[in-house]
Amino acid sequence: MKQLIVFIQKEFLHVFRDRKTLLMLFGLPIAQIVLFGFALSNEIKNSKIVVVDYSKDPVTTQLIQEITSSQYFNVTRGLPSATGIDAAFKRGDIKMAVIFPEHFSDDLIRTGKATIQVIADASDPNQATTVTNYLTQIVGTYNARLAQASGQPLQIGVQNRMLYNPELRGAPNFVPGVMALVLMLVCTMMTSVAIVREKELGTMEILLVSPFKTIYIIISKLAPNLLISIVNLCVILVLSDVFLDLPVKGSILLLFFDSILFILTSLSIGLLLSINAKTQQAAMMSSLMGMMLPTMLLTGFLFPIENMPLPLQWLSNAVPSRWYFIVVKRVMLKGLGFSSVWKETLILAGMSFFLFAVSIRRFKTRLQ
Repeated sequence: MKQLIVFIQKEFLHVFRDRKTLLMLFGLPIAQIVLFGFALSNEIKNSKIVVVDYSKDPVTTQLIQEITSSQYFNVTRGLPSATGIDAAFKRGDIKMAVIFPEHFSDDLIRTGKATIQVIADASDPNQATTVTNYLTQIVGTYNARLAQASGQPLQIGVQNRMLYNPELRGAPNFVPGVMALVLMLVCTMMTSVAIVREKELGTMEILLVSPFKTIYIIISKLAPNLLISIVNLCVILVLSDVFLDLPVKGSILLLFFDSILFILTSLSIGLLLSINAKTQQAAMMSSLMGMMLPTMLLTGFLFPIENMPLPLQWLSNAVPSRWYFIVVKRVMLKGLGFSSVWKETLILAGMSFFLFAVSIRRFKTRLQ
């Protein structure tokens, strides 16, 4: 037993001396609990909406106050008419619009019925359904209180209209997220082993003493992966059109241009990981874990970004998949043009140039 206790003590010492092991044992569970229990939530809060009130009577004023005071909605502004709603949806400024028709209070008192029109962005069907259900619940609660106070049966109905995805299919939200995830993982994982493989095989010396310039070596590593990724992009778009009935509504050239920028950004990330890694296994694990989780959690694909704490919202700006996800949804689903995605395009171009420049800078022409 003394020998066993000595060996157990030795193993405890090994564990507590290894910082990486301690980080895996204690840091990872704590991070997961904090992220999934506090930061990441499927609950929709502070959704940006606009209100168009043609009636401007006491009933609509009180109902707007009920909506504004709710934690689920953030009424950005009131529009004088419904003409600016479509532009606000295209810019991505709002998730929902609420329209009160003329003589709303008079119709409610005279006939006992009145209807509110609700327009939601259904490119994310789950979010659209959730926010309309929240609004219906608020209207129902107010309706019951108003009917009790007036002493007569009153009914405020909600007429829903879903933009961009009237059938509320899951594919319009699923496909852009999968495109971002697949291209990011495939590009980074393929490229992350490009340089370190040469080091492990012992062929890096041959490349370094060859007359090729450093930039030629890097470009030769990226070119095949770039072509393979473009083929993957074409396959995804064809499958989406044929099997999911999800064609590209906007410019196919614009979508390809931004996709190539995103692919170059992903390839540059993989190249940077490959340059800094010591083994192929370490490079693969870094690309898989380092890119998959941010792409799934911080792009708005699974969890709404506006619900996250501010530090995570700021961190999501550094994830290229977030900007590509926005581009795909606006071009592929909403049919918008370059004027609606120019900011995201410039961000992807800047990320691609910066990461590629850092990779060239970090590439060592001498082996250690």
